[in-house]
Amino acid sequence: CYKNPHLNKKKSPVTKFQTQSLSQESEKRWSVSFNPQDNTQVCITGNGFFKLFKYSEGYLKQMNLQRGEPENYLCHAWLSEEEVICGTDTGKLSLFETGELHWEKSLEYRKPPRNQEEDTTKEYESLYAFPNCISGVSSGVAFEDNGLQQHSLPQISAVAAYSKGFACSPSPGVVLLFEKTCEKEVYEEKQEVWLPEDLFSTEPKKSSRQDITCICFSPSEEMMVVSTNKNQLYKFTMLSTKPIRKISYFAYMNFPLHSNSITGLDMCIWKPILATCSLDRSVRIWNYKKNTLELCKEYQEEAHTVSLHPTGLFCLVGFSDKLRFISLLYEDMHVFKEFAVKKCRECSFSNGGHLFAIVNGNVIQIYSSITFENVTNLKGHTGKVHAIKWSADDTKFVSCDTHGAVHEWNLSSGKKESECVLKTCIYSSISLTYDAKIIFAVGSDQTLKEISESSIQHEVPAYDVVYTTVAVSRSGRLIFVGTSLGTIRAMKYPLTLKKKDFSEYQAHAGAVTKMTVTSDDQFLLTASEDGCVFIWKVYDKEGEGGKGEPEPEYAEEVLIMRSDIDEKTRAILDLQICVRDLQTESEYELRLKDMYYEGKIKALEENFAQEIDSLKTKHQILQGEKEKQRLQHEIQLSELMDKQAKEVQQLESDSSQKLSTENEKYQELQVKSQKMEEEYEKQLHNLEESKTKAVAELKELYEKKLKHKSVQLAEAKENMRKQIEAHEKMEKQIYEEGDKEILELKDKYEKQLLEEKESNIQLKGELGVMNKRLNSLQKELKDRNRDIEEMRLEQQKLQDIIKSLEKDISALKTDVKERTETILEKEKYVYDLKMKNQELQNFKFVLSYKIEEFKKQIESRENDIETMKKHIGEMEAELEQFRKESVELKLNITQLQQKQKATAGEVHREMEKRQNMETLIKRFKSDLHNCVRFINDSKKMKDGIRELYAKYVHQPDVVTEDADLQQQYKKQQEYNERNLAVLRKKVMKDKEMHHTAYMRIMQENVSLIKEINDLRQELRVANAQVHDLESALRLNKNKKAIQDTAPSGEISSSPAVLRLNPEMESEKIIEMQQLEIQYLRDQIQEMGKALNCPGSVSFSQKSS
Repeated sequence: CYKNPHLNKKKSPVTKFQTQSLSQESEKRWSVSFNPQDNTQVCITGNGFFKLFKYSEGYLKQMNLQRGEPENYLCHAWLSEEEVICGTDTGKLSLFETGELHWEKSLEYRKPPRNQEEDTTKEYESLYAFPNCISGVSSGVAFEDNGLQQHSLPQISAVAAYSKGFACSPSPGVVLLFEKTCEKEVYEEKQEVWLPEDLFSTEPKKSSRQDITCICFSPSEEMMVVSTNKNQLYKFTMLSTKPIRKISYFAYMNFPLHSNSITGLDMCIWKPILATCSLDRSVRIWNYKKNTLELCKEYQEEAHTVSLHPTGLFCLVGFSDKLRFISLLYEDMHVFKEFAVKKCRECSFSNGGHLFAIVNGNVIQIYSSITFENVTNLKGHTGKVHAIKWSADDTKFVSCDTHGAVHEWNLSSGKKESECVLKTCIYSSISLTYDAKIIFAVGSDQTLKEISESSIQHEVPAYDVVYTTVAVSRSGRLIFVGTSLGTIRAMKYPLTLKKKDFSEYQAHAGAVTKMTVTSDDQFLLTASEDGCVFIWKVYDKEGEGGKGEPEPEYAEEVLIMRSDIDEKTRAILDLQICVRDLQTESEYELRLKDMYYEGKIKALEENFAQEIDSLKTKHQILQGEKEKQRLQHEIQLSELMDKQAKEVQQLESDSSQKLSTENEKYQELQVKSQKMEEEYEKQLHNLEESKTKAVAELKELYEKKLKHKSVQLAEAKENMRKQIEAHEKMEKQIYEEGDKEILELKDKYEKQLLEEKESNIQLKGELGVMNKRLNSLQKELKDRNRDIEEMRLEQQKLQDIIKSLEKDISALKTDVKERTETILEKEKYVYDLKMKNQELQNFKFVLSYKIEEFKKQIESRENDIETMKKHIGEMEAELEQFRKESVELKLNITQLQQKQKATAGEVHREMEKRQNMETLIKRFKSDLHNCVRFINDSKKMKDGIRELYAKYVHQPDVVTEDADLQQQYKKQQEYNERNLAVLRKKVMKDKEMHHTAYMRIMQENVSLIKEINDLRQELRVANAQVHDLESALRLNKNKKAIQDTAPSGEISSSPAVLRLNPEMESEKIIEMQQLEIQYLRDQIQEMGKALNCPGSVSFSQKSS
């Protein structure tokens, strides 16, 4: 099931879809997905059905009707808002557009390519970032035997869409890329991408034929990633251009992973490495500091346990047939010693490395890692031993079995020191503190047991989960437990029996099988049945020496075989001999070349000297000819100046005579033109009156016809609306009755629609006839307008003749002045052009300065973003402190509030008592004042005093205040307990909220980076616009240079107009960029405010 991309905006459609879809369909679904562009559309495919639903008005409505034979659709993907591509179990691709089948294609079962060239084999030998440690395995592209593929059928197991088309997997080990063609709206296969061989596997041909289960593309579509049924990840870089070869190959995402359950995990002290073994028959050495795979080798038998020597140079691996002592070489694993122990489930080196323990059924055998002698055998377990553990000083040994027994052994005597038996529990893992005084064990009874002095001191419940592994930090302050659900729980020591006093982290998809803590307490290493190894960074906040301790120094020694060294030395000697031979040959060739080139240089020097002498003589001859030609040109210039002066005098005399004759002609033409203007004005007035009358009559006729037709169209629309309403009502009934009635009603309405379409076609024909009539009338009007325009053109021609004559007169007058003033005008024109050029250069400088400012602003924004990232890292460290302070402050606040309420109640009671006493005193004073009046009469005085005594003096009542106080104390105690429970719930909710806020901030950081990339693209567009403006300015300069020959009065003002447009455009660009920068600032401020909320992340993970 896919996630709705608009889930945060509209949550109600999702919840209603879940409740309704369960009631509508009872069949098993293969896949469900939302339309990425419309969150109200849902596609469901499965065995025998393909359905599209649309959410509207609180219900899901089916959008398509399934036609044709039902097929088993295994997967699908949305290509656009209306197109969905589906793959079947028979290798058929089906493209549905708006729910109807648009295109189909059947794919064949693909066989891996054979007989590849040498360059392809070399390319795929370098797929791994670590050395090849398997000898005798042929490299190249994988292929299978023909016998295995005779009965295989194509099956499309995965489909994914991208901008150019889609990718699908029709058979194991291959992905096909399809792209949309330009000519037809179909998709065509462009490229095949195959999985590479695993060179570490004993069967590399089968490793390249894995079933591809999922395909996905990066957001920028630069990379395609696929996952397989063997838990492997592969990547392929997408090319923007057309691929050179049709067949390409994937590469590993990082390195090959375990494809089955991990059964063993161990680390060493000297090096930052860990060893794992799995049921996939492989043993792998990982570097948890660099997150790399250093060694890998696959064997013929399944591996059940592994243990690393403290030096990191050796390891013990328990296979189903034997236990092997393996040397970890530079590029390989070499079996040094074998022990006849079948199906060894547990083995472990001592912390000093001089001993190792092997579990053989219910007996533990201790061997020397130097002499490989059996030192002692520890017997005492009645069941199979599941876990063993060495003490830090290697003097004690702890083990547990399936019959609920935990034994502590003394290795110096080889005897059992203590035991703790609980027959109802099957122990699965055990761990020791650094001082070997406390044992922690977990088993099938869903509790964590703390054992010391042969008895169980504490039991911590697991809350309906089975604990599978346990590990203790070297400091003893932290205890880590793995569960059957794949979660990791971190507890503080000493253990408390409070409810869920631990931190839980979801990691694996299967039960945690092995777990260990590094010697420096910095990393927690976990392995699981899902084939994954997780590396966790441990933060001990209460530890004193966490930050002050220096990082440990690791050894860099590596083992290598003597035969490998001999081969390399031989190869080095051979290469040295080859180098010497090549040096002698190259020196001899260089000497020959030097001799040849020295002779050439001498010949060239002689030729150049001869050519230089000949050129000097030619230069002297040319200088003499130049002086002669200069004298001739000076004589010719003087003669031409005299001729020009004489011609100017003759032109002045001729022009004066022409001016007088032309003035007389001009006056005659003026009289004629006035008469012609009066006649043409009368004709134009008459034509306009006749035209307006004809146009008015035609408008009245066609307006009446249009009104009549509009009424008819309105009636037809009302009929159509009524029919549509009836049709919608019938559709609702049809959905309830079934698919059969839908088809019948559909035929009826199709007939009605055809009739209505025919009536609409008739109306359109009548409208076409009316339009033709209108066009004919418009043509007549255009003909009349043409006649009028011809008359106007004749008038303009006459006016042009008059203007040309006037120009001739003015030209003759100014001809003499222009020849004398041309030089001055050209100088002024050149000066104006220079000024305008300076203005344009200033404008260009301003634009370049603004562009540089924008670049600086973008750089400053990028620096701000980097600083914000650093602040985020610092804030994460401070979040934990703020959380603790907030919890303490909340507790203090609740205590102070309770105290304040209690004191307020006491003050209120005291005030009431005081008021009562004041009223009594006032009454007593008034009564005593009345009694004083009878001071002379003793009897009345006595009676008054007796009344006062009887009225104001009472017997002491039984005191009930103590009981009231106790009740109030109990109420306050109950109130405080409720508040504590509420506060704990709030703290848990706050943790979840802070985690979601942290993830949201990370997503917003990604969106900010995308927006910065968009800003960079807009800057490039702005630079291109500036370049266009500069080219436009250069064109204007060229135009001005062409206009030099024209008079200054005819120079247009177009350059100024052209100069204004780029200014306006640049101002708009600057405003848009300022708005975007302000928007980015606001988002950064909001992120800063969001980061100030309290929260802590005390546990980070790295997965490999």
